[in-house]
Amino acid sequence: MKTILSWSSGKDSAWALHLLRQDPAIEVMGLLVTINEAFDRVAMHGVRRPLVEAQARAAGLPLHVVSIPHPCPNEVYEARMAAFIAEVRAAGIEAIAFGDLFLEDIRAYREQRLHGTGITPLFPVWGLDTSELARLMIAAGLGARIACLDPRQIDPCFIGRDFDAALLSDLPATADPCGERGEFHTFAYAGPMFSAPIAIEPGEIVERDGFLFADLKHNEAPHVPG
Repeated sequence: MKTILSWSSGKDSAWALHLLRQDPAIEVMGLLVTINEAFDRVAMHGVRRPLVEAQARAAGLPLHVVSIPHPCPNEVYEARMAAFIAEVRAAGIEAIAFGDLFLEDIRAYREQRLHGTGITPLFPVWGLDTSELARLMIAAGLGARIACLDPRQIDPCFIGRDFDAALLSDLPATADPCGERGEFHTFAYAGPMFSAPIAIEPGEIVERDGFLFADLKHNEAPHVPG
């Protein structure tokens, strides 16, 4: 089944790619990302476009960009996504996969929007226990950094931290270990889904629309062994 993966730039999307590639019935053909036109960044996560382009190169997949305005009325978002879906369906794509974990309303919305399009929605990480999943991803070598967080749900001190065992230990009991309720969003920079790690540099911590963002930057300089 020729499949495009909805790509947030975060760990759950990256792990979904890893799982999809282990399924002989699935052929991942590309990554789909929505980019905020005003800031040239991934919508919601706030990650710069060059970082996502570096992820696509490391994954060996083409990056499909759907640009959206800021702010973006829902009808505009749906119209642009519908146009993209019609385009890729005409090109032979059969499915779109998502990295959602357990939010039923989000899954229902995706299924409803794809109903009747000829595109099958896939949810490769759906229903996995998020505590176990977080530990599994870390043990498998997935490297990710918190790029965005909601300070109403977790302490601002977590911004810019690596998604690792220490982070899981420090998160409050009220937070989902994978941030599925919007506590935090990550940028995946290493793991079995990539041919090589993506070099990143910490940037300024900024506040926008009530959220904190770590303005990560792509370090494109080649690594010179010491």
